[in-house]
Amino acid sequence: MRMLFALILVALLGCAEKKPQTEGIKIGQAKIEQTPLEASIKRGKLVYDDFCAQCHMPDGKGVPGAFPPLAGSDWLKEKRTASIHAVKYGQQGEITVNGATYNGVMTSMGLSDEEVADVLNYVMNSWGNSQEKPITPGEVGAVEK
Repeated sequence: MRMLFALILVALLGCAEKKPQTEGIKIGQAKIEQTPLEASIKRGKLVYDDFCAQCHMPDGKGVPGAFPPLAGSDWLKEKRTASIHAVKYGQQGEITVNGATYNGVMTSMGLSDEEVADVLNYVMNSWGNSQEKPITPGEVGAVEK
């Protein structure tokens, strides 16, 4: 009888549901959560890799004479609304970035307001860029064609 009880107990314990591991950094018992900006930047990197890296390059340095750099970009830093407009609706015509003139076409990628905010938060916090105020989907939504 004891043997049967032991076998049933082992079988039940073996079938117990295992808890999935959570993401994040654990220090002691505390789990450090991402800030909303950190989460946006993480999502934005995925958007950048899918839609932007082909022209602006994975390192954000662009292609001289063809595609402007996003790395260390004075245009992004000084033209917040124009940057949102360019990603949301596309960009056409002459612009000057870091002293170099570009006159090309960037088509609209059809991104949602959240995707535009995320990719800009990623770009504006990578490769020497930094911003104090994150871009929000609401701010993107307020930019009209």
